[in-house]
Amino acid sequence: MGGVVLVHGLYHQAGHFGAVAAGLRRVGVEVVVPELHRGSLREDTRVVQEAVDGFGVAPVVVGHSYGGSVITGVRGAGHLVYLAAFVLDAGESAAGWGGGSAALREAVVAVGEEGATRGGGGATNRGGGATRLRPELAAGVLYGDCPAPLARRAVGLLREQGPGCGRGVPERQGWRTTPSTYVVCARDRAIDPGVQRRMAARCGEVREWPTGHSPFVGRPELVVGLVREVLAGLGERR
Repeated sequence: MGGVVLVHGLYHQAGHFGAVAAGLRRVGVEVVVPELHRGSLREDTRVVQEAVDGFGVAPVVVGHSYGGSVITGVRGAGHLVYLAAFVLDAGESAAGWGGGSAALREAVVAVGEEGATRGGGGATNRGGGATRLRPELAAGVLYGDCPAPLARRAVGLLREQGPGCGRGVPERQGWRTTPSTYVVCARDRAIDPGVQRRMAARCGEVREWPTGHSPFVGRPELVVGLVREVLAGLGERR
């Protein structure tokens, strides 16, 4: 049925896409969810490129939030899906677009200011420009429309983020030559839906969902359904 690469955003990890990955695998889709946090946009793009190259046919590549910056620089995708994500042009960065909302910025705290914390990957980081999200604020900003048990689990998976990734500029703009779909999350409190709509204009197709920033947590069936639809269309074009 084809393959899919799911690319998470800042502070997130592969486990946040767990319900979507499981739903796709149940219907026979091969799924890879790379772990980012490699230190820079260039390195995050490299690890996703390796995942794309591992498929025999061009996969669907889904990027959430900062993950859009990553998938923009990837070669060989069959279709790009931007989920409340950054669609960057030459010379642009996520930070240049304003990054996140005021509510999201308020949730960010420098690790060095509060002593050592432990990220989802298990490695202790004592500052060095790393940041994390305050759990009590992250819940509302990222998962405010999700059922409480799912939101708590998602907050528990959040990890530290190294500096600089949001200022990275993709080396190429895959959306110019690869079919693409943008999903605007109309109730998003992390990235303004108006900003999303402006970036969405660069994509070949635009959808709008009445969700917050993280439908892969609260409404995974929406993401699974869209990916299956894109896969079916990709199969018809081959």
